[in-house]
Amino acid sequence: MKKYFTDILLIFILFFSFFLFLKSVGFISAQSCAPDAWDCQLAEIQREMDARLPAHEKNKEDLAGLRTQITEISKKITNIQSQLKKFESDIVSREEELAYTRKIFEEKTVNQYKSLRLYDPILPFLSSDNASTAFRELTFRQKAADEDRKLMEEYANDLSKLKEDKDTLEKSKSSLASLQKQVSDKEKTLAGEVDKVETYISSLSAKQESILAAKSGSFIASVGDSDLADDYYASIKGFREAAPSGYFAVFSFGAYTHRKGMSQYGARGRANNGQNYSSILNVYYGKTPVKKDTGGTISVEGYGNLDFESYYLLGIAEMPSSWHIDALKAQAVAARTYAYRYKVEGKTICVDEGCQVFRKSKADSPPSSWRQAVEETRGEVLEDVVTYYSSTTGGYISTMGWDTTDGSGGGSFLDKTYEKIGGSPWVYKAWYTEGYSPSSAKCGRSNPWLTSTELADIVNAALVLKNTDGDDRISPVTTSCWGGNPYSHDELRNVAASYGGTGSANSVSVQQGNGTTSTVTINGSISLSGDEFKQAFNLRAPGYLMIPQKGFAFFNIEKK
Repeated sequence: MKKYFTDILLIFILFFSFFLFLKSVGFISAQSCAPDAWDCQLAEIQREMDARLPAHEKNKEDLAGLRTQITEISKKITNIQSQLKKFESDIVSREEELAYTRKIFEEKTVNQYKSLRLYDPILPFLSSDNASTAFRELTFRQKAADEDRKLMEEYANDLSKLKEDKDTLEKSKSSLASLQKQVSDKEKTLAGEVDKVETYISSLSAKQESILAAKSGSFIASVGDSDLADDYYASIKGFREAAPSGYFAVFSFGAYTHRKGMSQYGARGRANNGQNYSSILNVYYGKTPVKKDTGGTISVEGYGNLDFESYYLLGIAEMPSSWHIDALKAQAVAARTYAYRYKVEGKTICVDEGCQVFRKSKADSPPSSWRQAVEETRGEVLEDVVTYYSSTTGGYISTMGWDTTDGSGGGSFLDKTYEKIGGSPWVYKAWYTEGYSPSSAKCGRSNPWLTSTELADIVNAALVLKNTDGDDRISPVTTSCWGGNPYSHDELRNVAASYGGTGSANSVSVQQGNGTTSTVTINGSISLSGDEFKQAFNLRAPGYLMIPQKGFAFFNIEKK
């Protein structure tokens, strides 16, 4: 039984350690920000995230370890339980044996009593023919008496041991029941703590995402049914022709995009270069079309059941009908494949960019080229692939790599992108408006160009963010749009001085990787990763100036 008590003690020690761990888990209370003070809230959240995420990762490791320990504890308890059942069964058997032995014991006790009272040691000598026989009988009787005494002693010891073991069994069963309840309770508590931390972190991320969406107009969109005019001042052409000497501009490769599947402008560029729609689809999805029975209807949000081929697909408004017929056919197959899943599964498909854009007015009177693309690809779908698509990816797609004429990046890869060949206005653009349209909110900015001081200020913000736990005063200097209490340029420069900050940006160089910006170097000596610069730019740049990509940083910085 000593082994059982050692195991139980070990279990208690493990639970006590677990209790101390849970006691150490706490949450940081956020400071109060005004409802519309986005930069204050954003900085607050970032600070909490920065402070919490490393600890959370460690907590998850500890919790995983504790789960393993609890599993082992449960196994040990099960083993002890099994041993106690065997022990209990053994006690029952011993009780049955002792009950039988008790009868013998009682008979032996009576006989021993009679023998002591009635037996006369002289009788063997009187009744025997000789002394030798008398001595043998006397010796035999003495041995029998000794055996009876030994049996009685063993019975008494067994009876005492049985009582001790039964007491031990009851105590062990009681302790086991208590431990089993603790294991169950701790497992529930553990699951609750994991859920609590994960939910807390998730809620922070969701809140942070909503603030960034309010600040940057973050969304994913496709081309739509008409070309959107480029903004001259956001283009490289406008910057080089109209910006004052010494100014800087941050140009993003691509827009708000998931970088999956087909680039619509890329498809246009490929079609203009002579590729047919089947080849275009194979490039972007790794599949060529196959025929399916696509007759019947599809449930469309707000419109009910519509004929799939002869009405719904004719209303897809995802690509200008003036584009090359093979680009339109590639779009028709991609749109059909995307919607076909909804049709087969009997689900309702939405009518905006959340699924794909449908316009009843277009379905009622489809342009002839779009009707041709739909009808000439009737029934054609791509198997076993979700046909994501977006307008512009910046020349790199996560599902296929470089979307360039030679399939590689490096050097002047922008000139090799099919999106540039296709005429995308967003393949290389400086973003300073809230959304895609040049007419959307600009927060008082007439262009996206930055002075040397403004770029240096963003660099200083990056250095402070990189070397501290965060600073809620790092927010856009345009308080008319974002409120808050941001540093002035001079104040932030003073804060960044101990981290190698600068008062002016004189030169800049940028290194690119596979679809990402790896390094930004300012004045030949200040080096930042692409992600560090992007974070600081999006938090500190004035107005709606933004590097719009979500989940990656792919941009360039040019000086006039």
